[in-house]
Amino acid sequence: MTPRRVLLATRIFAPESAAATFRLSALVRALTGRAARVRVLTTTVPPSLRGSRAAEPPARAEISRWPVLRDATGYVRGYLPYLSFDLPLTLRLLTARRPDVVVVEPPPTTGAVARAVLALRSVPYVYYAADVWSDATASMGAPAPVVQVMRLVERFALRGARDVIAVSDGVAERVRALAPRARVTVVLNGIDTDVFTPDGELPAEAPDTPYLVYAGTASEWQGAEIFAEAMREVVREEPGARLIFLGQGASWPVLQQIRDDLPEGAIELRPLAPPQEAAAWQRGAAAAVVSVKPGVGYDFAYPTKVIAALGCGTQVIFAGPGPAAADVAEHDLGRAVPYDISQVAQAMLAAVRAGSPDPAERARLVEWVHRNRSLAATGRAAAQVVLGPEVTQQPM
Repeated sequence: MTPRRVLLATRIFAPESAAATFRLSALVRALTGRAARVRVLTTTVPPSLRGSRAAEPPARAEISRWPVLRDATGYVRGYLPYLSFDLPLTLRLLTARRPDVVVVEPPPTTGAVARAVLALRSVPYVYYAADVWSDATASMGAPAPVVQVMRLVERFALRGARDVIAVSDGVAERVRALAPRARVTVVLNGIDTDVFTPDGELPAEAPDTPYLVYAGTASEWQGAEIFAEAMREVVREEPGARLIFLGQGASWPVLQQIRDDLPEGAIELRPLAPPQEAAAWQRGAAAAVVSVKPGVGYDFAYPTKVIAALGCGTQVIFAGPGPAAADVAEHDLGRAVPYDISQVAQAMLAAVRAGSPDPAERARLVEWVHRNRSLAATGRAAAQVVLGPEVTQQPM
């Protein structure tokens, strides 16, 4: 049969290290593995990542990049940056060779643009719901009119989709509340077990003393600053302890202020790293730190940072509520603690003093990821939704 043409519209893609990058790259690989022709409409590579080997597109996929506005940390985040992607996307969707289906990554404004344009071309789209943006907007204390507009836009984007892929049961529940007739499939996030592995290089810039690592975006709902605050207690008892942040996000200015109040070198802020570099830092760490700030609308979130660290054989210190905290506690994947500075500090101290896990423990953590959160399985499940059962059930 004729190969299906799939268009993917996303403001974030490889080589930017983020949950969206991982799941979308897996989706592209799964689609091309089923002989689909995939074209990705995305943004130009951030200056800090230009020339990275991770910038190479997935096999057999065409990548079309467009310049956008980025915030001070290099992230496409905020109304103007979103607009700088969405407005050109209108023309890009109108002029692209007619696809069979389009996959749309949030924000909802991108979904709204896709619905309006694709309706003119009678092309269906699949909305990949990583979270519910209107809930997040409300939880961050945005003015009521802004929340109302965001909810209307998000509802418009969801209701027009042929299918919605939700990354968790919690997201699926909220999607159904906004769009009761939506056809929603839950596809849990995974991690690339060929990149995030215990075998490989360690960072040449790593400190000689035990260190903890936070790898990825530090946004409002994650509350990563709790680990920086906890370092005040940690370095009093273990002056050689180090905390490395690899990333960007709304918490960055606060992290810089706390870093400047601590002894030199206690906290290091480094730019967002491509997956291979992030994996190197994680496999050399005593533990990876991950958090979800309670009560801001993201208690259901499952940060991919957890799976990435475990794939490298590194235990996780998880602060906050949600399904990731439950997994860490139930399966002994590290330490799950409340979102409390003192308890977080004690968990960080214990990890620094214990050092890296032994080979047997690393193998156990890695096996858990392979068994439960392989990105290849995530990509295949998402591809089945995108292509539809009439395509994916055909013999290979």
